[in-house]
Amino acid sequence: MRARRSIRHYLPDPIPAPLLRQLLELALEAPSSWNFQSRSIVVVSDPELRAGLTRATNGQPHPQEAPVTLVFVAECEAWRENLDDVYDQARQRKAWNDKFIAMFQESGPEFQQDLAERGLLREYAVKDAMIAATYLMIAAADAGLATSPMNGWNEDEVKKVIGIADRDDLAIALLVPVGLPAEQRRHPGRKPFEHKVFQQQYGMQEINPVRSAHVTNTKEESS
Repeated sequence: MRARRSIRHYLPDPIPAPLLRQLLELALEAPSSWNFQSRSIVVVSDPELRAGLTRATNGQPHPQEAPVTLVFVAECEAWRENLDDVYDQARQRKAWNDKFIAMFQESGPEFQQDLAERGLLREYAVKDAMIAATYLMIAAADAGLATSPMNGWNEDEVKKVIGIADRDDLAIALLVPVGLPAEQRRHPGRKPFEHKVFQQQYGMQEINPVRSAHVTNTKEESS
């Protein structure tokens, strides 16, 4: 996590198919609200489509250079689908019992309907997709690959590229190019811990903050 950087330039070397499959499977292990799994990933490797993503990102080089760009799609209405497969799998794995499933079947849609009335379905689906994208980036770094969470794209144009221009129920959460890095980037630093971590209430500092000595020791022992 400390070593991962956002990379703008990539080597053209392809990602081995088994490794890419593994990264995608790990991304889909990410938690999601009510386990509705309201996110999907579109793997874009075709050169023409990658060029389309470059145009949709106002000429940013990442999608054109990286052998694969992953488009994380937020599925805002996934909760309305038949979710029997979700419940059946949880039952078979003995993760949920019938009582728990019955509660989910009633309370989950009620929760989502409340979100719909408040105009928050997109927000919650995007959160699901973003968590999955984070899982993917960490897994890719562990495999020696580079990534970059991309902003600055035209959603309508991205949706055209991946074939969902007419789908108002789908939203683009993030673009993540993946490949071998063609550049090295140093850690730019982060604001002091005490400026970003508070106790009990926002802005409240701990009187005697505990240093993360165990993290430092672990790092020293592994070096």
